[in-house]
Amino acid sequence: MPFDIPAGIEPPVAARRPVETTVHGTTVVDDYGWLRADNWQVVMRDPAVLPAEIRTHLEAENAYTATLLVSTEALQAKLFDEMKGRIKQDDSSVPTPDGPFAYASRYVEGGQHPLIVRTPREGGAEEILLDGNALASGKAYFRLAGSAHATDHRHLAWTADEKGSEYFTLRIRDLSTGTDLAEEIPETSGGAVWANDGKTLFYVWVDDNHRPRRVYRHVIGTAPADDAVVYEEQDPGFFVNLSKTQSGRFIVIGLGDHETSESWIIDADRPDSAPRLIAPRIEAEKYDVDHAEGVFYIETNQGGAEDFKIVTAPEDAPGRENWRDLVPHVEGRLLLGLTAYKHHLVRLERVDGLPRIVIRRLDTGAEHAIAFAEEAYSLGLSGVYEYDTTTIRFSYSSMTTPSRVFDYDMESRERTLRKEQEVPSGHDPAAYVTRRIQAPAADGETVPVTLLYRKDLALDGSAPTLLYGYGSYGITIPASFSISALSLVDRGFVYAIAHIRGGKDKGFRWYKLGRREHKENTFDDFVAAADALIAEGYTAKGRIVAQGGSAGGMLMGAIANRAPDRFAGIIAEVPFVDVLNTMLDATLPLTPPEWPEWGNPIEDEAAFRTILGYSPYENVAAQDYPPILAVAGLTDPRVTYWEPAKWVARLRATKTGTAPVLLKTNMEAGHGGASGRFDRLKEVATSYAFALLTTGKAEG
Repeated sequence: MPFDIPAGIEPPVAARRPVETTVHGTTVVDDYGWLRADNWQVVMRDPAVLPAEIRTHLEAENAYTATLLVSTEALQAKLFDEMKGRIKQDDSSVPTPDGPFAYASRYVEGGQHPLIVRTPREGGAEEILLDGNALASGKAYFRLAGSAHATDHRHLAWTADEKGSEYFTLRIRDLSTGTDLAEEIPETSGGAVWANDGKTLFYVWVDDNHRPRRVYRHVIGTAPADDAVVYEEQDPGFFVNLSKTQSGRFIVIGLGDHETSESWIIDADRPDSAPRLIAPRIEAEKYDVDHAEGVFYIETNQGGAEDFKIVTAPEDAPGRENWRDLVPHVEGRLLLGLTAYKHHLVRLERVDGLPRIVIRRLDTGAEHAIAFAEEAYSLGLSGVYEYDTTTIRFSYSSMTTPSRVFDYDMESRERTLRKEQEVPSGHDPAAYVTRRIQAPAADGETVPVTLLYRKDLALDGSAPTLLYGYGSYGITIPASFSISALSLVDRGFVYAIAHIRGGKDKGFRWYKLGRREHKENTFDDFVAAADALIAEGYTAKGRIVAQGGSAGGMLMGAIANRAPDRFAGIIAEVPFVDVLNTMLDATLPLTPPEWPEWGNPIEDEAAFRTILGYSPYENVAAQDYPPILAVAGLTDPRVTYWEPAKWVARLRATKTGTAPVLLKTNMEAGHGGASGRFDRLKEVATSYAFALLTTGKAEG
């Protein structure tokens, strides 16, 4: 046991207060449901009102965790300094032109939060529009969510969260004076979209159950209480978002859950006009809209296009009856997004597990692709403001190669390097190896696993490994550069990412095979990845530390129950481990929108039985578990704090063996952890110190 547990130190013991619930003829017992505060909705806005009994328990858990990790304090400080040393402290983004200005963000030496700045397009003095460090001063938590300048460049809409609960306050800054207007708007979703008149903006209001539900229109100089409701969604399973077409002609109201979507448009030149429907929602059909020169370009899975296709529709009649295929569906070529410029259509797609960018000339239909030769890499489109342009911007990195930002001329095909991520403490890509192996799953599928390790590492099975996984919502974990992972790799670790079912790494089919009734494939794939790493000599049984967060934290809970012997330790960050109880409670923020992902156990007995069969909390067993570190955020609206708190309590009460189970709750943050760029690294350092401790490498 690598943990030195001081004599007389015992973990907190949560009181057992069983509550029985009978669903579909089966009674489920929840011993620790009392850890969920009755006033949880108020706690999200004001953590100070958390009931004293619950606060006392969480603080006792934090104290116990600190005691057991006290031997790693120097290591945590060393890890933090290493990771911080890899960050260019006065870093800045590449300026993005828009009309007379170029906009950017940058950091100052020692600053935790960004500055939003602009300069005259043709050169000149920088103007600081927002100073995130000044705005955060004196606050326990501060997150600058976003900013958007008006089309006439006279005002800036910006949003911030000061609790970690993702209720964002919208403010409007007069850029001529540098001061915010009096019309402050609380409880928004964190974004705002300007109409073309420079004085009207649209935003989304979040209700008491933390669901983005209404679109409001605000006009500068008027009271927010008088803002007009432009759209209100009645289905609690559909969330509302806002965007603007690249052409600037339309504001798009997007609605959807995990498998169905619908879009309405507002003429950005006539912000008082009523929203117009593109096409009514059809269950299990998704579509996204952009616009260029009188034509809507729509990415959709209509008509069985599982990996999506692109269709066109006329601006004045965009309904499905007028959709015409432009880029047909090709099985195995997953379309990930599109942007329509005046003369070009740009799409991001994934083929054979690797991304590429494809440029299409709209007048001729001629296409060419931008791709790279590394075995595994990450590629992404960066947003630009302008529509009548031949220049796009993209970013590229790999596990060994720091991020690079390129401008690309779609006509000349000239690629211009605009920025390369600097690693001040030094980084030699040639000292590392990136590989991708295929892990055989029990049902004959193969699971891609991306690896990073030092070139001089002895691959004799002795190396410890950190295996990261997610596997839900179709989210693909990119094989991108990580300043944090190097701190493990330089200490002899193999760093691995398991691209398991539930993501879209191998197309939309890969996602479908890892959700609802197929969810257990996600867990089996992760164990298969661990077994492949063992079989191919990268590591050994009991030398792997598993890590995942949110839905990936649910994965951690599931594999802890199923294959505890494979792992030296498990790091579960904001883990969604109370799946059954959460999906049975329609009042919780994300439950109705999540039913398409997990199934609805209230109405569907088969879904109930499936979730009951894998939900980590319900399946804790009297067996020997490895050391576990669970991390939570008190104001987290996505995975509520009581999920990991209940799970840890049940693990301690049920398991055999002496391996400790730790819970660390950030009492001043939510789903994303600490808000500052350096404070977040301290949390990573804690997790990595735990990984080193459980594998006997904590002396490094």
